[in-house]
Amino acid sequence: MLAAAAWALTVMQASRTGIGPGTMGMMLLPFLGIWIMMMAAMMLPSVAPVVVLWARLIGSVAAKPVRVARMSLFLGGYLLAWTAFGVVAFMALRGADRLLDDSPTAAKWLGVGIFVGAGLYQLTPWKDWCLRHCRSPIGTLVHYVHIRGRVRDLRVGIHHGTTCVGCCWGLMIVLVAVGVMDVPAMIALAVIIFIEKIWHHGKSFSWAIGTLLLATGLLAIWFPWLLAGLHATTSHGMIT
Repeated sequence: MLAAAAWALTVMQASRTGIGPGTMGMMLLPFLGIWIMMMAAMMLPSVAPVVVLWARLIGSVAAKPVRVARMSLFLGGYLLAWTAFGVVAFMALRGADRLLDDSPTAAKWLGVGIFVGAGLYQLTPWKDWCLRHCRSPIGTLVHYVHIRGRVRDLRVGIHHGTTCVGCCWGLMIVLVAVGVMDVPAMIALAVIIFIEKIWHHGKSFSWAIGTLLLATGLLAIWFPWLLAGLHATTSHGMIT
């Protein structure tokens, strides 16, 4: 999945000239297509336990055609939550593009604020609540079996996707500062998210990552090259 996302990004880059930071010159729909592929690739390892458990639950009470339809609704709801966040990310990146054009200095301070904000969020009880939800697939399943209704699977997918967004949005906004289409950064974040969600010391690890993000934000004041996603580019794609 991650290789597919990287390939898609390469194709998009090769097909355009004068691509800058932020949205890389893409309009909303193409951006959301790439965004959804990125999120699916990055979140697959950490969301797999809940997906597998929900698939087994559905499989125990439904025939194959119904299972396929119900799992499609579940996954569709999950991706819908990330798509909504993608719209917010697109607007933020467009704003960052305009800020970069108007004031590179202000763009630098935006990047510093992103790192500091992301670091602080890692230390909040909201982050911890979302992490505990994602770290306990069985507990999550017990909560979801009580949801009823004709669009039950869609609601479960949206709820779980929203919880994942709540768990990871602070890390994801770092991509605004380092480059939203930066594949190494995507891989690093995917690894961090995976460790946070499966390791029994995930909370301590999350705090350590928060401290690292805070330190990076402070260092970026003197070393703005850390904010590669907020650097102007020439028509040949060179950072200036």
